[in-house]
Amino acid sequence: MDKQQLDDILWRHLSSLPYFRGFLRAVEDRFYQEIDLPEPVFDLGSGDGHFASVAFRDKLDVGLDPWVEPTLEAQGRNTYRLLVLGEGAHIPFPNAYFGSVTSTSVLEHIPDIEPVLSEAARILKLGGKFVFCVPNHRFPELLWGRKMLSKLGLKRLASAYSRFFNRIARHAHTDSPSVWQSRLERAGFDLVDTWDYFPPEALTILEWGHPLGLPSLLSKKLFGRWVLFPKRWNLAIPWHWTRKFLDDPRSEQGVCSFFIARRKP
Repeated sequence: MDKQQLDDILWRHLSSLPYFRGFLRAVEDRFYQEIDLPEPVFDLGSGDGHFASVAFRDKLDVGLDPWVEPTLEAQGRNTYRLLVLGEGAHIPFPNAYFGSVTSTSVLEHIPDIEPVLSEAARILKLGGKFVFCVPNHRFPELLWGRKMLSKLGLKRLASAYSRFFNRIARHAHTDSPSVWQSRLERAGFDLVDTWDYFPPEALTILEWGHPLGLPSLLSKKLFGRWVLFPKRWNLAIPWHWTRKFLDDPRSEQGVCSFFIARRKP
């Protein structure tokens, strides 16, 4: 991708989301631009529809989410041909119906993940593609707060900080790629490719974005928009912090992992 394309990807997210969330979504968007998704496409965990609305040129066929309010917001974006309110462990579609299943930073929030992966396999055509991304085992270990507390010798407090951050992020899983590969194989997938992304420096920017993002939360509550003034001057600082990570987002020390799997024949 050239510089202008990367700039456009980051701006689409940064101008409409709290910077820390938009930053991570932009990196994931960048990966999706280089992946072919055979139709029909099923989005597992469609949420408010923001990611699909800016990352994909065409409407996705189906989005599924268990929460009413985000689904209504997604409906207003007109991003999916069909939205379904439901659980990932009970997807109301026949076997081998979809060509692709996507799930963007969703599976880590689902405690009982095995039935969801099995359902994703069931609804995919043989050889169908399953594309998803999740935080990995490094995420809680490389948090800035944990590292600082560890340096001070406060080991128990450091571990408690990681648990606290995972709790506010609603992470039920922060597992290594090898754990996810085993789950995929049990569910009926072959792993085609995986890579780690979002290095520790990027995680620190995201971590500090939680308290710094409070004005965005207030704007959302009062005006229905995360970013009240989506102008370059208003977002110059977060742009400066985050833009460099889109040039080469893969990292051997990345705290997130991206997966491409196929339904076994």
